[in-house]
Amino acid sequence: MNDYIDLLIVDNDLSLDPSRQPLLIDDRASIAQDIAHMIRESGLLVTLVAERSRLRQRDCIQQLELLVEADVRLVPGTALIQSYDSGKYLVTAKTLKFGAIEVFL
Repeated sequence: MNDYIDLLIVDNDLSLDPSRQPLLIDDRASIAQDIAHMIRESGLLVTLVAERSRLRQRDCIQQLELLVEADVRLVPGTALIQSYDSGKYLVTAKTLKFGAIEVFL
């Protein structure tokens, strides 16, 4: 039995199966999706991408890491946000029950 079940969101919309029913995700994928949505809703990602100062970028990344760390389903101290590509970031963390997760922003 799954601990966490959520609706799959792709490109800001529900993902539907051929019979037009919403697709579900569970456990690790659900946690990763929740983290991605939490970061986007915080507004800090927009600030990070728009910021030119390296010092302020690092401050924004640290605020985002603290936000991710607040999720009780993650192992404390494992959240890490790294610049992946120009304007893209990789969030990694370890869940308590389901192993590592990666989220691209």
